[in-house]
Amino acid sequence: MADILSNPKARRDYHILETFEAGIVLHGTEVKALRAGKGQISDAFARVEKNQVFLHNAHIDEYAYGNLQNHQPKAVRKLLLHKSEIRKLFGLAAVKGNALLPLAFYWKNGKVKVALAVGKGKAQFDKREDLKKRDSEREPQTRPYPISSHEGLLFCFLCVIRCAADHHRARQYSRPEYENEM
Repeated sequence: MADILSNPKARRDYHILETFEAGIVLHGTEVKALRAGKGQISDAFARVEKNQVFLHNAHIDEYAYGNLQNHQPKAVRKLLLHKSEIRKLFGLAAVKGNALLPLAFYWKNGKVKVALAVGKGKAQFDKREDLKKRDSEREPQTRPYPISSHEGLLFCFLCVIRCAADHHRARQYSRPEYENEM
């Protein structure tokens, strides 16, 4: 299940409460443009209108080899869901602070699918906490104690000195006058 398009802003700016898989109604040139990976959904959102779900603000570039029948890049697109899922989405989206947003477009059995999520907006401090958590997981835990900036500079300085000394020794013994002695 390789993503065609993804929405990194969604996971950064929202707590994802629930996800749904939805089909999407597309024209031929839209599918061809998506096969080329031309589009973006970072500003996209979905709405439930008249017992149907529509995707707004999703930009799918015009197909380069299209003709007069080419699609509109920012057209409103219908999402295909079961009635029970639509009712559930309507109830979740009606809660203040919740939003319907696409996480990704992907291929499934030759059809384009949308990973649709119900998200609750994060406050600024929530985003900072997530960044701290991610950074702490990313740092290697090889040392039992943290290196201060002074220790790091001293270590680098010693490495440079050792490297320079090795280089000097190597040059000294590679001179022609020393070759006869060896």
